[in-house]
Amino acid sequence: MYFDIAMPLTLFAVTIVAMFLNDKVEKKLKVTFEEREFGVRDAIMLVAAISVAVSVIVFIPQMAVVAVFLFAYSMLLFMFTYIFSSFKKAGAQLFSAAFLILSFLAATVSLFNLSSINGTTTYGALAFYCLCGFSFIALLYEEARGHTRERWYLAVLPPALFIILYAFYGKTPLWFPYLLNLYGAIFAVLIILYLGSLFTWKTTVIFASLLTAVDIILVLVTRTMVSAATHVSALRLPVLITLPTTPQITTQWGILYMSLGLGDFFFAGLIAIQTFKKFGKNLAVFSAVAMAVSFFIFETLILNFEFRAFPGTLMIICGWLPIVAYKVLKERNKYPQTETL
Repeated sequence: MYFDIAMPLTLFAVTIVAMFLNDKVEKKLKVTFEEREFGVRDAIMLVAAISVAVSVIVFIPQMAVVAVFLFAYSMLLFMFTYIFSSFKKAGAQLFSAAFLILSFLAATVSLFNLSSINGTTTYGALAFYCLCGFSFIALLYEEARGHTRERWYLAVLPPALFIILYAFYGKTPLWFPYLLNLYGAIFAVLIILYLGSLFTWKTTVIFASLLTAVDIILVLVTRTMVSAATHVSALRLPVLITLPTTPQITTQWGILYMSLGLGDFFFAGLIAIQTFKKFGKNLAVFSAVAMAVSFFIFETLILNFEFRAFPGTLMIICGWLPIVAYKVLKERNKYPQTETL
């Protein structure tokens, strides 16, 4: 019997990290978004927008898809860095110094790695030296800076690093699977934190129900989700986390890899965060474990019965729903409603 523990453990890890980080950053994000929250209509519109985007993405030219995703990811990195860049001067200097050293080492290694030198890596080395120079200027400016408000020049560094790595090293073994999965996990956590602060328990339940239904239709009925994932994954954009099975499964085409979209990670993180806020930490952690176990069971069935694709939201919600339903029923029995005459 074939089975895999790598992807369920990754799903659990991303969910847990996002859940506990949300407890630390939610207040800051809510202030930034002026305490705004999604209503029922917003949740429905978001599901509709996701459905339309998945349906039409296969018809969009690849360069346009790359441009849109790079812009969205870069803005996400910039926004989070900017919002939380009001730390002390020593922290800002350390942040700038880290990018200075990292970009210098990356540029030097790329320039003098003669076994793989070509036009692309040469330009990549020059781009890294430019990033190194900008980091050095930021370090000098920080020394003379008198206040600790948000710093736009620090927020530029993470998206610049991401674009350089994708543009010049996206077709190298360094990008896939290592950096691709690393950025996939980072963006999964950031998306969960960004949108998670806008949801309430009510809108989460409605959103989760509708998205699961739509996912089932797009994956099993129209197969649109499969086509969209194939179209985008060929561009090596961090829209999926792709891992070799553990224990390793080898087919006639080589080592078998399993993929899970960032939307599924967002789905699991969102319902875990709302469970945390509604019922507390212990039940939220237990629900995250249940989601990973449910995913493991479904994935085992997929591996042994050779399904090509299966709705990830359904695999996840089948673990979460029994835990939450039991808790809700238990609380209702504990505090029965009484009618007054």
